[in-house]
Amino acid sequence: MAALLAAWRRGSRPIYHVRHDSVEPDSHYRPGQPGHDFKPEAMPLPGETVIPKSTNSAFIGTDLEARLRAAGQNKLVVAGVITNNSVEATVRMAGNLGFEVYLAEDACFTFGRRDWAGAFRSAEEVHAMSLANLDGEYCLVVRTGDVLSAAEAK
Repeated sequence: MAALLAAWRRGSRPIYHVRHDSVEPDSHYRPGQPGHDFKPEAMPLPGETVIPKSTNSAFIGTDLEARLRAAGQNKLVVAGVITNNSVEATVRMAGNLGFEVYLAEDACFTFGRRDWAGAFRSAEEVHAMSLANLDGEYCLVVRTGDVLSAAEAK
């Protein structure tokens, strides 16, 4: 994620940071909780756009779509937290809205969890299944190195 941000900044490409401002009392993403802050390697710089959201999708209840359309931006590179939640919801919606979406699989992460049948699935398994759910229909799953190579070629 840090490498993508650095490349986008060097190329003066538009960056949209999305921050989850949960309204759930027990959420780590509720304002004032330690999990709410951006990690140092993903910290917005002064002047960069920060879009607060209160649901899993960056498009619901925000002006993200309007900002992207007004700027004529139809290609998105997505990175973020949690692959099987906010990332998946945002990528699905972006794809459904007609954006050309590239999901940087190595610039996202998730956590292990139990599946519906109760079997524990590792973070790697959960991440891989989310990527499989998205690739081809909603986005193209890519690696950060490939995105950086393509960006530098332009």
